[in-house]
Amino acid sequence: MYYSKEEAIQFIEQNDVKFIRLAFCDIFGKQKNVSIMPNELKKAFESGIGFDASAIEGFKEESKSDLFLVPDVKTMSLLPWRPTSGRVVRFFCDIHDEEKKPFVSDSRYILKQAVSYAAEQGYSFLFGPECEFYLFKTDEEGNSTNVPLDNGTYMDIAPSDKGENVRREICLTLEQMGINPEKSHHEEGPGQNEIDFAYSDAISAADNITAFKAVVSAIAARNGLYADFTPKPIKDKAGSGLHVNMSVKSVTKHDVTTKERDHMMAGILNRIREITLWLNNSENSYQRLSKFKAPGYVTWAYADRSQLIRIPACCDVSSRIEIRSADPMTNPYLSFALLIYASMEGINNQLVPPAPMDMNLYKSNSDMVRDIQRLPDNLNEAKKVASDSEFVRMHMPKEIIEGYINKKHIG
Repeated sequence: MYYSKEEAIQFIEQNDVKFIRLAFCDIFGKQKNVSIMPNELKKAFESGIGFDASAIEGFKEESKSDLFLVPDVKTMSLLPWRPTSGRVVRFFCDIHDEEKKPFVSDSRYILKQAVSYAAEQGYSFLFGPECEFYLFKTDEEGNSTNVPLDNGTYMDIAPSDKGENVRREICLTLEQMGINPEKSHHEEGPGQNEIDFAYSDAISAADNITAFKAVVSAIAARNGLYADFTPKPIKDKAGSGLHVNMSVKSVTKHDVTTKERDHMMAGILNRIREITLWLNNSENSYQRLSKFKAPGYVTWAYADRSQLIRIPACCDVSSRIEIRSADPMTNPYLSFALLIYASMEGINNQLVPPAPMDMNLYKSNSDMVRDIQRLPDNLNEAKKVASDSEFVRMHMPKEIIEGYINKKHIG
């Protein structure tokens, strides 16, 4: 449920809350936070809590480094894995500058702008992410040993699947936080798992993915394990993806038709190479693509998991697509924003997608795929395509672009 600011303060007073985490992400999607005491929350709502932005990668230089965290009251959540005596509450925050204006490199604000842009033209987008991750055993100091928790394969059950109790604990914790997981199961790789989310609006979906990664890491550590979200933690095994189920809805006119869905898909296909840097932002990302059901070509099809975009066989196919190239190291706020802008370009210009690719790309020889456009093969190529993109410059602040282009290694 949502609280007003006054209700949130009252809840904290009445529920033995002793610490309040003000959470946000750097430009690469890594969650950060500062903890305040309950008597500081009113100040946080009114004027924000200051922090040194020069210490956050991709934000500001030392000469102009004061920024302020303003908690979004709608995101208040108890952290169930913290003590019940002296409880901990978390808010996701908007970031303001010294003039109390939105900070230009605040990922959450960038996504809010994209949502508003679509709404002004009568459209909204829903996102249902599917996030994969590995669980590794840890040593005596809690560091990852790179030894997977088990040798299970796709949808195995115990005893082959040794992660089922950990996934259960993760899902129950998410429910306590107001996040709705739809399903969970063992994935193809040893120690690899997947948890899928119910559809929600773009901002909530990005918040949920950010919270999810923190929950998984905390629950894994509590069970003596290490949660790994890198795209390709084991060289010859399946990589981990963040599959993005995405639907377009009309908020003013009529029900969305397959024609509008196809325009949305055409817009994304048209810009996917230019935005790949944000969906796949590490060198490790490109070790995953083109292998083990991870796409490598700019294609689409019905149901086929070898494609970049597929239209699943489900009841809402008139508006839904699944984008399969992103991985868990993405900043979901920036990725969702770029996907929305590309979708709106497709809808506004009534772009038409190419014919569906009716072949299994993983079993095709080089002659069959020679003329098909590929995703960038490596991080440097992705940076080059992004830096040359007028579309990216139109929708991303130059500080964000420069941060990604100049960063030697992300993740």
